[in-house]
Amino acid sequence: MLFGTALTAGFALAVVQLRAYLEDQLIGRQLSLELSNYESQFRRDPDNIATFSRIQGAVYSERKRANVPNNWRALPNGVHTILDDTQSAFSQAYKLAVRKDGDYWFFLQYDISHELKLRSRINWALIGFVVLFSGISALIAFWSASSVMRPVADLAERLTGFRGEAKPAPLKPHFAEDEVGQLAAKLDDYAERLTALVERDKEFNADVSHELRTPIAVISGATELLLAQEDVPEKAKQRLRRIERAVRQSNELIEVLLLLSRHEKQGPAHGEETRVLPVVEQVFDTHRVQIGQKPVTLRIDMESDAHVVAPPAVLAVALGNLVGNAIKYTPAGEIVVTIRADSVEVLDQGPGIEQGQAEHLFTRGVRGKDAAGKGGGLGLAIVRRICALYGWSVSLAPAPERGALATLRFS
Repeated sequence: MLFGTALTAGFALAVVQLRAYLEDQLIGRQLSLELSNYESQFRRDPDNIATFSRIQGAVYSERKRANVPNNWRALPNGVHTILDDTQSAFSQAYKLAVRKDGDYWFFLQYDISHELKLRSRINWALIGFVVLFSGISALIAFWSASSVMRPVADLAERLTGFRGEAKPAPLKPHFAEDEVGQLAAKLDDYAERLTALVERDKEFNADVSHELRTPIAVISGATELLLAQEDVPEKAKQRLRRIERAVRQSNELIEVLLLLSRHEKQGPAHGEETRVLPVVEQVFDTHRVQIGQKPVTLRIDMESDAHVVAPPAVLAVALGNLVGNAIKYTPAGEIVVTIRADSVEVLDQGPGIEQGQAEHLFTRGVRGKDAAGKGGGLGLAIVRRICALYGWSVSLAPAPERGALATLRFS
């Protein structure tokens, strides 16, 4: 619309300027020629000078120059445009050709009042055409924009409707063979490949879950039978309990990873809340083996009884990763888990972390610079994903005195 308006206005302006230029040139040239003829006739016969219908001539000798109009006196030779508001006998708008010599001053006046009125009408007509064509441009612009954008809007609406569908319906049949149709075909191809990838991922997760649970169940059953025997030595029982804890931890991890892969939030089996303290005690019992021979102690500081609407396995995996990190980075000292009504804090006495490094540690594959042993840097990333699924939050910060402080908030 703006382009059409600018183009029409530019054309109208060019027409006005060109017309004014041509008029000035043609009238000026004709007046100069007529003035030459007028002077020649005057010099041949001063009493018999040709007259014109729209041109008036005047000659002033040296002794009559006092009668020359004031606005003519200083004009040099040539053609001039005069707008006279003195209400004299001459027209108010005219072209004046001037030729002066030592004996006579010759003037030819050509009335251009009619041309000015016509020019004004043409200008108004051109303004009207500019407005008209601007309106037409606007209509064409809005029509073409709506025609072009309607298929795009339809495509966006259909894409929005795909949310929650296991297998989206094809888009291409709903569009013409144009750019939008090509885009719909590409989106269909992408959706088909993505759906196949998601299906394979779900099948893989289900298969892994099923295949892992079977041997873990066998290990768990065998461990229970061995622990039930009275003739098993105490050292063997300790090893069996370690196996039992590892089996429980594996089951919890499988359950949580399945929930994360499906992005499926699950509460306790019967809608009850999970008490935090028993889960923390279970996490301590599982991770004591990780301490080994290090002079590290675990302590629970319970300020308030806390409950969460989540399966115990989910809470155990989240807290297990935080406590496991604290044990990994603490060569000696005490690890304190503080339980509050809406949060759990894990305070270690390790080397600590830098303030700018804390958020970076939640990135998948990133480990702390002082990490010992092998690891994939996945623990904190898993905790962050659990928090995103359940609406919790987790943070790391330097401890006030020494070490690092990890906080898991349930609101």
